[in-house]
Amino acid sequence: MSGTIASAAGSGTVAVMMSGGVDSAVAAALLLEQGYAVVGVTMKLWGGESDSGCCSVSDVDDARRVADQLGIDHHVFNFGDTFDEFVVDPYVAAHGQGLTPNPCIECNRHVKFDRMLARADALGFDAIATGHHARVATMPGGGLRLARGADAAKDQSYVLYMLDQSVLRRLLLPVGEMTKDEVRSHASRLGLRIASKPDSQDVCFITAAGGGRPAFLTERMPLTPGTVVDRSGATVGSVDAVQLVTIGQRKGLNTAGQGEPVYAIDVDVPEARVTVGRKADLLTDVTSIGRLEWADQAPVAGRYGVQISAHGRVAEAEVEPGPDDTLELRWVAPHNKVAAGQSVVLYEAETVIGGGIALP
Repeated sequence: MSGTIASAAGSGTVAVMMSGGVDSAVAAALLLEQGYAVVGVTMKLWGGESDSGCCSVSDVDDARRVADQLGIDHHVFNFGDTFDEFVVDPYVAAHGQGLTPNPCIECNRHVKFDRMLARADALGFDAIATGHHARVATMPGGGLRLARGADAAKDQSYVLYMLDQSVLRRLLLPVGEMTKDEVRSHASRLGLRIASKPDSQDVCFITAAGGGRPAFLTERMPLTPGTVVDRSGATVGSVDAVQLVTIGQRKGLNTAGQGEPVYAIDVDVPEARVTVGRKADLLTDVTSIGRLEWADQAPVAGRYGVQISAHGRVAEAEVEPGPDDTLELRWVAPHNKVAAGQSVVLYEAETVIGGGIALP
């Protein structure tokens, strides 16, 4: 199904979520050029150290300086309590259950497009805007869907799959029609100091300098050494922390002498056991997903494009209803197992239908 990319009418007040990066800075600038009344908003989310963008003090400062250059008001909203409750705590809990969480998606779901949108509504803004590389498309029936950004390499529609009609009607995505190079060029023409600033990384609250994910989780939960077994049950290695292993992992399994490479094909946290197999053992014909969310309405049974990571390739699957409000994805070609907890997003051509979370 094809759709028409919505065009912005340059009127009304817009709260632009400014992360301190070049995309959101240019988003604010473009909306100003289109005639909107623009206010910059930066969310303070993480009270600890951050060296990977989105949450650091320097990013707040960068957003404020850009707002000054553009001549717009700038506010900082402290949503640290929501971030801890709906992003950080579930991230830790998911690892304890052997799941593979996506904290960026949970931040979008609970903070940027829930708490922030409610604040914007309370303050009387007509719309909100971000610097995401995605677009809003109007479908033939009049409904809205998220669509891929013009720059395929930077497309961020996957991490916004949960957006429904109530959000899409009030959302502006000014850089969705631009490539990243065009965004940086526009920032340079405006003399914005962040024109060449590197992109932020995925997990803003985990610092490389602080020891990364293992150190972060060690401070918040007990990590359990695990046994690595082959498909027959024979012990072939060990891991320092079974909670840190995910399906498809190859490194860190300490399985020297196994000949060809082996991969984690099952993770059992309660039993502190990781099962490994050959690459072919990762393949499956069916994936089940739950916690379903749709842009408009649930898709009819049929074939759709499916994406399981932010920049992963799209694979085709036949989709049909499963038990207890789940979906069964029957892969057209055998597909690698999807780690439980991972977000699975369905596409119809270039538009997002919605998605869910992979089940164990």
